[in-house]
Amino acid sequence: MCDHEKLSQPRGHPQDFESFLRRPRAEAVGSRKTDETTELVPVAAQSPHERWTSFRALLQVCDVAAKAEEKQTMSSFQELGLSPEVLSAVKALGFDAPFPIQEAVIPLLWSGSDVIGQAHTGTGKTAAFGLPILEIVDDKSLNVQALVLVPTRELAIQVAEDINSYGKLTHKRALAIYGGQSIHAQIDALEDCPQIIVGTPGRVIDHLERRTLRLDHVQCVVLDEADRMLDMGFIDDVQRILGSIEGRRQTALFSATMPEEVLELAHKYMKNPREVLIESKDLNVKEISQYFVQLDSDRKLDALLGVLNDKKVERAIVFCRTKRTTFWLVQSLRRRNENAIAINGDLSQNQRDHAMQTFRTGRSRLLVATDLAGRGLDIDGVTHIINFDVPEDPYAYFHRIGRTGRAGKTGTAVTIVSPEQRADFRTIQEMANYQIERLNSNDLRGNASARRNEPRHRFRHEIRRRSPWRPRRESGCSPSPNFGGLHHASSAFVENPTR
Repeated sequence: MCDHEKLSQPRGHPQDFESFLRRPRAEAVGSRKTDETTELVPVAAQSPHERWTSFRALLQVCDVAAKAEEKQTMSSFQELGLSPEVLSAVKALGFDAPFPIQEAVIPLLWSGSDVIGQAHTGTGKTAAFGLPILEIVDDKSLNVQALVLVPTRELAIQVAEDINSYGKLTHKRALAIYGGQSIHAQIDALEDCPQIIVGTPGRVIDHLERRTLRLDHVQCVVLDEADRMLDMGFIDDVQRILGSIEGRRQTALFSATMPEEVLELAHKYMKNPREVLIESKDLNVKEISQYFVQLDSDRKLDALLGVLNDKKVERAIVFCRTKRTTFWLVQSLRRRNENAIAINGDLSQNQRDHAMQTFRTGRSRLLVATDLAGRGLDIDGVTHIINFDVPEDPYAYFHRIGRTGRAGKTGTAVTIVSPEQRADFRTIQEMANYQIERLNSNDLRGNASARRNEPRHRFRHEIRRRSPWRPRRESGCSPSPNFGGLHHASSAFVENPTR
């Protein structure tokens, strides 16, 4: 056991989840009190979620004792045992000292342990598993030795690029495989024998069925954004992939939240997992200044323009609830000389890649997105997050604002709250301990011509005439109430969807 592990395990500390389950009945944490006696609940009789809650409760008590015994942290990546080539690449990227999750996870993965990591977005999770993977794989082998499963195409590209940047001075390479890209191009790339595969579950299974990808020699599997993969319905695909890997493997699971399905997955496919908890009870990120403004729906565009008039807004992501709103908002901003570009699920992979490249290189300072881009993407220099719509899922709010204030930098988040979204925002305020400061709508002095230039109802008939996919109507039939002037994004005008 390395010194770092000893420090984190005081006397009586359970080393892992499985050893906790094997503890004597008298040491069970879960109990039920009655009027006369206290009934200890056997750990084996508890549900996975109850067992995990009990385990976490015991860890919190033991961790307090650990901190009281000795406070010692690693001051550099060199103390984590990384190779000189990886250290040089990390230093060239500007990383001087490891973040908490890297300091905790890298020694565990390096020692061969299975790991469950829970942390905020923007805390350095990719490096936490990417750096030890580069040390684990053998560059002389022609086989795939590490597999990273992620929920989205954009995250697959991002993670592969990051791992390749860490290993640029080595002969080890990561390849991203995902849906939406030509599978034949990916097959050609697989023939170059990458040691690390980063992929979405669906496309990984596609390659397995075609026998263009073999996992016989995989030593390490990482499930990144596990809760997001479950939300997107990938649980069966993930289990199928894990079940196809024979022999002993090391497994790491990273997730912002820990729903019961994630815990069951960990219990089934992981051996004696070690938990690393970085996320605090308070979901707020100290480096992010959070504000909100309340106004009517027809004034939201004015408020957005008022925020964008601030010279401090160098690069911003504007989040919307629907794909339709992103198209409308981009056109509205462009008509007001704001260089904006949209990204959502309706775009092809080439269009999404182009949008991300345009935003990353600074050719556009505004990225208008649905929650597709809300998790996992690490985009440098994002100074502001603007919620044009309040997210329906309160946790999505914290994932959204996590796109700024990353790696210790500061950022600003502004939420525009319309009357119909106030109930959703109240839930977010409660979770944020009411630390979101209110702005006066009069302080947001938007473009004076915003309202005058906004498309009026008189354009709707023109839109319907121009629409290339307008549904045919039989004589005497009234227009569909759901049509509402919506048309293809390439048309000249789109009706304001917030009305």
